[in-house]
Amino acid sequence: MAGITTQEVGLSMDWGVKGVEYKYDTKKVDFQDLMIAISQKRATTVEGEVVPLSTRIKNRNKELEQLGDLLAIFTQTQSSYDSEAEGSAVASVRGVTEEMIPLACEAYRRKGGNPGTTIGWWNSDGWTKASVEGMLQELKSMIDARNNESQKDMKRLESLVDRRDEAFSTATDLMSEISDTRSTLIGNL
Repeated sequence: MAGITTQEVGLSMDWGVKGVEYKYDTKKVDFQDLMIAISQKRATTVEGEVVPLSTRIKNRNKELEQLGDLLAIFTQTQSSYDSEAEGSAVASVRGVTEEMIPLACEAYRRKGGNPGTTIGWWNSDGWTKASVEGMLQELKSMIDARNNESQKDMKRLESLVDRRDEAFSTATDLMSEISDTRSTLIGNL
Protein backbone atom coordinates (compact mmCIF):
# COMPACT_ATOMS: atom_id res chain seq x y z
CA MET A 1 0.00 0.00 0.00
CA ALA A 2 1.30 3.45 -0.87
CA GLY A 3 2.53 5.60 1.98
CA ILE A 4 3.63 2.69 4.18
CA THR A 5 7.25 1.85 4.79
CA THR A 6 8.89 -0.42 7.33
CA GLN A 7 12.22 -0.40 9.05
CA GLU A 8 13.38 -3.05 11.51
CA VAL A 9 14.33 -1.79 14.92
CA GLY A 10 15.24 -3.54 18.13
CA LEU A 11 12.31 -3.10 20.52
CA SER A 12 13.50 -5.12 23.43
CA MET A 13 16.50 -7.36 23.29
CA ASP A 14 15.75 -8.46 26.86
CA TRP A 15 12.61 -10.15 25.64
CA GLY A 16 14.13 -11.36 22.40
CA VAL A 17 11.61 -9.47 20.29
CA LYS A 18 12.55 -7.82 17.05
CA GLY A 19 10.11 -5.06 16.16
CA VAL A 20 9.26 -3.16 13.04
CA GLU A 21 8.78 0.58 12.80
CA TYR A 22 6.06 1.63 10.36
CA LYS A 23 5.59 4.91 8.59
CA TYR A 24 2.20 5.98 7.35
CA ASP A 25 1.92 9.29 5.52
CA THR A 26 5.43 10.19 6.73
CA LYS A 27 4.52 9.64 10.40
CA LYS A 28 5.97 6.88 12.53
CA VAL A 29 3.23 4.60 13.78
CA ASP A 30 3.01 1.26 15.53
CA PHE A 31 1.34 -1.75 13.96
CA GLN A 32 -2.03 -1.17 15.62
CA ASP A 33 -2.22 2.44 14.50
CA LEU A 34 -1.20 1.35 11.03
CA MET A 35 -4.05 -1.19 10.88
CA ILE A 36 -6.54 1.41 12.09
CA ALA A 37 -5.33 3.90 9.46
CA ILE A 38 -5.64 1.29 6.72
CA SER A 39 -9.18 0.38 7.81
CA GLN A 40 -10.20 4.03 7.90
CA LYS A 41 -8.66 4.67 4.48
CA ARG A 42 -10.54 1.68 3.07
CA ALA A 43 -13.82 3.02 4.46
CA THR A 44 -13.11 6.48 3.04
CA THR A 45 -12.27 5.02 -0.38
CA VAL A 46 -15.53 3.08 -0.47
CA GLU A 47 -17.43 6.18 0.66
CA GLY A 48 -15.86 8.03 -2.27
CA GLU A 49 -17.48 5.50 -4.62
CA VAL A 50 -20.89 5.75 -2.94
CA VAL A 51 -21.39 9.48 -3.54
CA PRO A 52 -21.07 9.53 -7.37
CA LEU A 53 -23.17 6.38 -7.67
CA SER A 54 -25.89 7.95 -5.52
CA THR A 55 -25.83 11.04 -7.76
CA ARG A 56 -26.13 8.88 -10.88
CA ILE A 57 -29.10 7.04 -9.37
CA LYS A 58 -30.77 10.35 -8.45
CA ASN A 59 -30.29 11.69 -12.01
CA ARG A 60 -31.63 8.50 -13.55
CA ASN A 61 -34.70 8.65 -11.28
CA LYS A 62 -35.32 12.19 -12.51
CA GLU A 63 -35.08 10.95 -16.11
CA LEU A 64 -37.50 8.12 -15.31
CA GLU A 65 -39.96 10.65 -13.91
CA GLN A 66 -39.69 12.76 -17.06
CA LEU A 67 -40.07 9.68 -19.27
CA GLY A 68 -43.19 8.76 -17.30
CA ASP A 69 -44.57 12.26 -17.89
CA LEU A 70 -43.81 11.96 -21.61
CA LEU A 71 -45.49 8.55 -21.70
CA ALA A 72 -48.60 10.07 -20.09
CA ILE A 73 -48.61 12.94 -22.62
CA PHE A 74 -48.35 10.61 -25.61
CA THR A 75 -50.87 8.16 -24.13
CA GLN A 76 -53.31 11.05 -23.75
CA THR A 77 -52.60 12.09 -27.34
CA GLN A 78 -53.17 8.53 -28.52
CA SER A 79 -56.55 8.46 -26.78
CA SER A 80 -57.61 11.57 -28.74
CA TYR A 81 -57.72 9.56 -31.99
CA ASP A 82 -60.93 7.87 -33.03
CA SER A 83 -60.72 4.12 -32.80
CA GLU A 84 -61.35 4.10 -36.54
CA ALA A 85 -58.60 6.63 -37.28
CA GLU A 86 -56.06 5.71 -39.89
CA GLY A 87 -52.30 6.04 -39.39
CA SER A 88 -52.31 9.36 -41.25
CA ALA A 89 -54.82 11.12 -38.94
CA VAL A 90 -53.25 14.04 -37.07
CA ALA A 91 -53.55 15.19 -33.48
CA SER A 92 -51.96 17.71 -31.14
CA VAL A 93 -49.29 16.90 -28.58
CA ARG A 94 -49.37 19.35 -25.69
CA GLY A 95 -47.49 19.56 -22.42
CA VAL A 96 -43.91 18.66 -23.36
CA THR A 97 -41.77 20.95 -21.21
CA GLU A 98 -38.33 22.37 -21.96
CA GLU A 99 -36.88 19.93 -19.42
CA MET A 100 -38.39 16.92 -21.26
CA ILE A 101 -37.14 17.86 -24.73
CA PRO A 102 -33.79 16.01 -24.60
CA LEU A 103 -35.53 12.75 -23.71
CA ALA A 104 -38.31 13.34 -26.24
CA CYS A 105 -35.66 14.02 -28.92
CA GLU A 106 -33.81 10.83 -27.94
CA ALA A 107 -37.01 8.79 -28.30
CA TYR A 108 -37.87 10.40 -31.63
CA ARG A 109 -34.36 9.76 -32.98
CA ARG A 110 -34.52 6.14 -31.83
CA LYS A 111 -37.68 5.64 -33.84
CA GLY A 112 -35.96 7.06 -36.90
CA GLY A 113 -37.08 10.68 -36.95
CA ASN A 114 -35.32 14.03 -37.02
CA PRO A 115 -36.74 15.79 -33.95
CA GLY A 116 -35.87 19.43 -34.43
CA THR A 117 -34.81 21.54 -31.47
CA THR A 118 -37.61 23.87 -30.36
CA ILE A 119 -40.31 23.31 -27.80
CA GLY A 120 -42.87 24.60 -30.30
CA TRP A 121 -42.21 21.61 -32.53
CA TRP A 122 -43.12 19.20 -29.78
CA ASN A 123 -46.23 21.00 -28.59
CA SER A 124 -47.85 21.22 -31.99
CA ASP A 125 -50.44 19.77 -34.31
CA GLY A 126 -49.48 17.27 -36.94
CA TRP A 127 -48.68 14.12 -34.99
CA THR A 128 -49.93 11.11 -36.87
CA LYS A 129 -51.39 8.15 -35.06
CA ALA A 130 -48.44 6.04 -36.27
CA SER A 131 -45.92 8.61 -34.97
CA VAL A 132 -47.59 8.72 -31.56
CA GLU A 133 -47.67 4.92 -31.35
CA GLY A 134 -44.00 4.77 -32.37
CA MET A 135 -43.13 7.31 -29.65
CA LEU A 136 -45.06 5.28 -27.07
CA GLN A 137 -43.06 2.17 -27.95
CA GLU A 138 -39.74 4.02 -27.80
CA LEU A 139 -40.62 5.69 -24.50
CA LYS A 140 -41.54 2.32 -22.98
CA SER A 141 -38.28 0.86 -24.27
CA MET A 142 -36.29 3.75 -22.78
CA ILE A 143 -38.08 3.35 -19.43
CA ASP A 144 -37.31 -0.38 -19.39
CA ALA A 145 -33.63 0.23 -20.20
CA ARG A 146 -33.27 2.85 -17.47
CA ASN A 147 -35.07 0.64 -14.96
CA ASN A 148 -32.59 -2.16 -15.73
CA GLU A 149 -29.68 0.25 -15.23
CA SER A 150 -31.23 1.45 -11.97
CA GLN A 151 -31.51 -2.10 -10.67
CA LYS A 152 -27.84 -2.75 -11.43
CA ASP A 153 -26.79 0.51 -9.77
CA MET A 154 -28.93 -0.21 -6.71
CA LYS A 155 -27.24 -3.60 -6.31
CA ARG A 156 -23.84 -1.94 -6.67
CA LEU A 157 -24.81 0.73 -4.13
CA GLU A 158 -26.00 -1.93 -1.70
CA SER A 159 -22.69 -3.75 -2.08
CA LEU A 160 -20.69 -0.55 -1.54
CA VAL A 161 -22.70 0.37 1.54
CA ASP A 162 -22.11 -3.12 2.94
CA ARG A 163 -18.37 -2.79 2.26
CA ARG A 164 -18.28 0.66 3.85
CA ASP A 165 -20.11 -0.58 6.95
CA GLU A 166 -17.77 -3.56 7.15
CA ALA A 167 -14.71 -1.31 6.92
CA PHE A 168 -15.95 1.01 9.67
CA SER A 169 -16.89 -1.99 11.79
CA THR A 170 -13.43 -3.50 11.29
CA ALA A 171 -11.76 -0.23 12.30
CA THR A 172 -13.97 0.05 15.38
CA ASP A 173 -13.39 -3.57 16.38
CA LEU A 174 -9.66 -3.16 15.88
CA MET A 175 -9.54 -0.03 18.03
CA SER A 176 -11.52 -1.81 20.74
CA GLU A 177 -9.20 -4.86 20.62
CA ILE A 178 -6.11 -2.68 20.80
CA SER A 179 -7.52 -0.76 23.75
CA ASP A 180 -8.41 -3.99 25.56
CA THR A 181 -4.98 -5.49 24.86
CA ARG A 182 -3.18 -2.38 26.09
CA SER A 183 -5.33 -2.29 29.24
CA THR A 184 -4.56 -5.94 29.93
CA LEU A 185 -0.83 -5.43 29.35
CA ILE A 186 -0.73 -2.39 31.64
CA GLY A 187 -2.71 -4.30 34.28
CA ASN A 188 -0.32 -7.26 34.08
CA LEU A 189 2.74 -5.05 34.46
